[in-house]
Amino acid sequence: MPEIQCVARRAESEIDVYHPAELMGIRMEFSQDESGKSSVCTRLNMRITNTAEEDFMGVIHIKLMIDEVTPKFFMPGFMYNTNTADKPSSGRRAFPRIKRNPGSMPESEFFMTRSDRLAEPISLVYCSGKVRGIAGPPYWVSDQGRTMPVSFQEGIREPKQAGFLQYGGFSCNIHDDGRISVGYTLGYENAPWLFVQTATVREREALGEQNSFCIRSGETVCFPLLIYDYEDEDERAIYRALEHAYGCFHEKPRSIPGMDEDKALILLTGAIRDAAWLEAEKMYSGFVYDREKGREINKIGSLSWTNGLSVAVPMLVAANRLKDDVARYQSLAFIDNVIQNSFNPHSQLLYDAVEDGKWSVYGWWYNGMHSGGHSAYINGQAVYYILKAYLSERNERGLTHNDWISFIDPVIDKMNRELNSDYEYPFSMSDQTGAGLEYDSMGGAWCLAATALYESVTKRRKYLDKIKKSEQHYFDTFVKRCECYGGPLDTDKAVDDEGILAYIRAVRSIHEITKEDFLLEHMHDALHYECSFKLSYNTPISVLPLSKIGWSSCGGSITSVANPHIHPMSSTIIPEMRYYVEASADEYMRSRLDDTIRWSLQTFNSYDKEYGYGKAGWMSERFCFCQGLLTEKYPDGSPASTWFALMPWASASIIEGLTFS
Repeated sequence: MPEIQCVARRAESEIDVYHPAELMGIRMEFSQDESGKSSVCTRLNMRITNTAEEDFMGVIHIKLMIDEVTPKFFMPGFMYNTNTADKPSSGRRAFPRIKRNPGSMPESEFFMTRSDRLAEPISLVYCSGKVRGIAGPPYWVSDQGRTMPVSFQEGIREPKQAGFLQYGGFSCNIHDDGRISVGYTLGYENAPWLFVQTATVREREALGEQNSFCIRSGETVCFPLLIYDYEDEDERAIYRALEHAYGCFHEKPRSIPGMDEDKALILLTGAIRDAAWLEAEKMYSGFVYDREKGREINKIGSLSWTNGLSVAVPMLVAANRLKDDVARYQSLAFIDNVIQNSFNPHSQLLYDAVEDGKWSVYGWWYNGMHSGGHSAYINGQAVYYILKAYLSERNERGLTHNDWISFIDPVIDKMNRELNSDYEYPFSMSDQTGAGLEYDSMGGAWCLAATALYESVTKRRKYLDKIKKSEQHYFDTFVKRCECYGGPLDTDKAVDDEGILAYIRAVRSIHEITKEDFLLEHMHDALHYECSFKLSYNTPISVLPLSKIGWSSCGGSITSVANPHIHPMSSTIIPEMRYYVEASADEYMRSRLDDTIRWSLQTFNSYDKEYGYGKAGWMSERFCFCQGLLTEKYPDGSPASTWFALMPWASASIIEGLTFS
């Protein structure tokens, strides 16, 4: 077992330095709990005693010390290897990057964070063929005046946060002596910075009552820690630890009385149909605000991604199931708008955005791109959704829209002509020629998903050899290394959860064609990566409105290491999760699937103004489960843990997960 150190820092200390805990009268003792031993970890029963004459208030840091010069850290939802600190950065977006001999912010040799910033209460490192790590109680509660860790057990618990007292914390560190560590803290720090969002980074806060842990003179606190120490051949070994920790800390999402999938579909589709459709422009609004003076909109017209086809096609599938002629008319009208107006004859691709009826590549994200042009993410996703619309119309209505296939034929062809020699699709493509401008990202995996579905729908097998090679490239380069970056357009290629959702779709489509077993293995690894962003327990929420309604974080997935909030995009792969579970009988993934469905059914207004705004069925994209992205304000200036707006793409993500097959 690795060496364990205990250091501490008092709240009254003006210097941000930790000293050996015994110098402050803090004694650490532990014993191994043989009943909690497994093939991947050892359970320790920890005892921390304050032997000093005065009470202790501050942070106690328990560290696993490891001799290693090339570590790969993994703190789920927060740190993946170095968070691309080893790659060039534009510096436009600030998110934590760990690096030996760092430059300026956001690079650092260490990071400490409050526990609820992580999807699992665990900090791991992979190096020299070994996984080592530490997991501990994510928060503490008060029980009859005693400070107690949240209950720790194998099995599944219903949501329970009564008596919440204090968060814990986690760390990763590259030390000056060449060693590294991962750690768990009583109390917490966000150090050297708190990343609220990429444009809002706060300096390390002083220790006070809120973030300090208190132990009275002579008091002993007891709690369990899990110490991971096992060998395996590559980074994917971390998933064994994550699956084990899930079994220890899992809490189910809440259930809304009377809410089921059918009722959710009626509420969600009705809200978009009645509040977000812009008849004059044959499109959906990106935001709908419920103001005292009336309803306001923010169009942010898009081909797909944050609006457009990512709304229209789930709405079409739901409308065909619910026999909702109005919602069906709206979705078909937008699809017709795309077919008639979005094709760029110069590039043979689709314009990415629309404003006042004018189609172009200049979406709201454009200034955040490095090379401009068309987004492969948006083009690939658009084609994928058109094919899903085609299938719904054919299977549910007996209608064959051959003109839709003819429309996407040249787009599919152009995407596949721009594969590079590694068989990777571009990140961005010229709006003049369609040439690939930039690569090295998971964003292009949407072109892979689109082409794979195209092959499945048309049965032409024109691109099958290419997409099989492309799938292997994405697996080897990103998925196998547990480092998928460059999905969304607004994170400066941060490690994220979005790109893997396209890859999972692609693997499923290719497997449906070829039935090759190794593709299920690839799907296994990709789903485990996605689940590394998916909350396993319900973080105690202290900010309105989520704190008031009992909203659950378990089952929701963190967007990226740059955007620390939950949005519902991961609910879109509920069909793929089902496909994998049915093929593999994987009980861990079955539980993760159940979490995702339950989370999806409790994260929108089940009645008017449940979330403080809007009608039943209204839903935004932002759910602040931690300190991240707490930028929305109430009129009195206090922070809000959600956006007060109907955002159709978010609602449509739930609709898609519940309706697509």
